[in-house]
Amino acid sequence: MWKNVGNAGFSEGEAVYTNIVFSPSDGQPYVAYSDLMNSSKVTVMKFDGTNWVNVGIAGFSAGAVFFTSLAFSLSGQPYVVYSDSNYSQKTTVMKFDGTNWMNVVNAGFSAGRVDYTSLAFSPTDGQPYVAFMDSWDSLKATVMKFDGTNWVNVGNAGFSAGTAEYTNLAFSPSGQPYVVYSDWVNSYKATVMKFDGTNWVNVGNAGFSTWRANYTSLAFSPTNQPYVAYQDLGNSYKATVMKYDSVYIGINEPLESKLNLYPNPASTQVTIEASAIPTKSQLSIMNLNGQQLITRQITEPKTQIDISILPAGVYFVRMMGERTVEVGKFVKQ
Repeated sequence: MWKNVGNAGFSEGEAVYTNIVFSPSDGQPYVAYSDLMNSSKVTVMKFDGTNWVNVGIAGFSAGAVFFTSLAFSLSGQPYVVYSDSNYSQKTTVMKFDGTNWMNVVNAGFSAGRVDYTSLAFSPTDGQPYVAFMDSWDSLKATVMKFDGTNWVNVGNAGFSAGTAEYTNLAFSPSGQPYVVYSDWVNSYKATVMKFDGTNWVNVGNAGFSTWRANYTSLAFSPTNQPYVAYQDLGNSYKATVMKYDSVYIGINEPLESKLNLYPNPASTQVTIEASAIPTKSQLSIMNLNGQQLITRQITEPKTQIDISILPAGVYFVRMMGERTVEVGKFVKQ
């Protein structure tokens, strides 16, 4: 049965471009939105276990915002990206430092106006990446990342073949950025591209959906498969989900098998048993947002991990070797 989390209609006024994610530190849901009660500026609220409360001040952006997207850094800081009307609808990213929301370097850092902004953190270098439809490059898809000093392009700006609507960004568990979008060149069907370290390349066929795809969204399963959800115009505007069904989901990406985890559910410790003795392997425990919370270098086939610091919930485990990936899932009570 579905039930309300806190009060229904908890925002002060009308909320547009709502986006929800879970905090990796306290396990609580956070929501970002364009807040019409505060001149359409961005507001972020979290559920404290009883009520929805503001994270910082309400309406903290300099001006009205569009296409808000919220994500948490690997260290647990909330970040939000949006199309910023105060800077000609260019891209702005802000983060909450525990007291105030502050710009991540310059506000309005993109070359031109953007739409369909999407924010995600790399599980390998921990840096924020943003994807958007880029008016500076003929409404094509562009991805930028923060390199610690500046926002820089990931590959070429405007890398899609044509106009890219409803851009959405996600990382594979092995750390590659992927983007899905409604592809104008292919009759607005869904296309997924990934960055191979040098170029953006198609994952499967471009325009792979049967009909036009709107409101595209991308996520990865625990077994490293990309899934895409969208509004399907060929099926009366209903929802459709597709997955890329391949043993190898990309060039040089490793084959996966399942870990043995016990006890499951677990409370303070979990034992992780691999199928073979790993070589140069790294073990990661991730939350449902794909953020790495615990990492270890592994040299034995059986490892016991203290999980007492983790909030109750569902977690994924990934053990990566030179040519293998083993995955599993457990519940923390």
